[in-house]
Amino acid sequence: MRDRIEQLVENLGRAIVGKSEAIRLVLVALFSGGHALLEDVPGVGKTLLAKSLARSIDGQFQRLQCTPDLLPSDVTGTNIWNPRSGEFVFMPGPVFANVVLADEINRATPRTQSALLEVMEEQQVTVDGVSRRVPTPFFVIATQNPVEYQGTFPLPEAQMDRFALSLSLGYPTELEELQMLQRLDGGSVPTEALRPCLSLEEVQALRQKCAAVHVEPHLQQYMLSLVRATRQDEEILLGVSPRGTVALHRAVQAIAFLEGRDYAIPDDVKYLAPFVLAHRLIPAGGRKARLIVDRLLHSVAIP
Repeated sequence: MRDRIEQLVENLGRAIVGKSEAIRLVLVALFSGGHALLEDVPGVGKTLLAKSLARSIDGQFQRLQCTPDLLPSDVTGTNIWNPRSGEFVFMPGPVFANVVLADEINRATPRTQSALLEVMEEQQVTVDGVSRRVPTPFFVIATQNPVEYQGTFPLPEAQMDRFALSLSLGYPTELEELQMLQRLDGGSVPTEALRPCLSLEEVQALRQKCAAVHVEPHLQQYMLSLVRATRQDEEILLGVSPRGTVALHRAVQAIAFLEGRDYAIPDDVKYLAPFVLAHRLIPAGGRKARLIVDRLLHSVAIP
């Protein structure tokens, strides 16, 4: 399995230049059973990362281009009358895929955003009183532009809490951007040319192996202390929910497995805490959530 993961990372690196940390974090979200939120400016490779991941795990990919006129039925699917059979037939929406890209999710209205709440948590869609399971594994990558807010609808806390990690790809370095241009001359690798290096069944098996990684009780107490500190801090209006505690635990198990260990260590928690906890906070007075998490990491005792 370790060899297969290395092949997966190498496969993604063929299409995406210099984003090894982002690839690693997205894989943590995938193997921990969560979802990923990419907050970044346009044109840095967010869509390419989602399509390359779907291709690499031999999964079905669907894209939602979120706009204000997007309806919930455009996300989940709807029942359409079939005059030949004389009955309604369900037409599945884009969420019936293994990897779903919700591009610029904050441009969809709150009503449409809420259509993702059930499927992201329970992996099922309910339309006209009938619940239908989506394919497994099911993984959502949502993107939003953190700079341009005109015509957007900020994600509510309940929606943000559905994402295991929030991260930013960032601009490439000068050398990485030069490599991108050189790949154009030498023939860049299109997403369709990537060969699957993991099957969907192997992804499910890897999720089970990640869930079996051992976490010592004192390390669990450390994670709990971090989370509870967010609920008591004067600079935070709303702290991390119990769902966030579970997400941190699962993410720590996943990154330990990706590092080749069957046990977690405090450094795993310290590394992942900003990505798992910051987007779940509502800071007071316009403060930066990431800076608050960094401060709590220095104040909470390490086991």
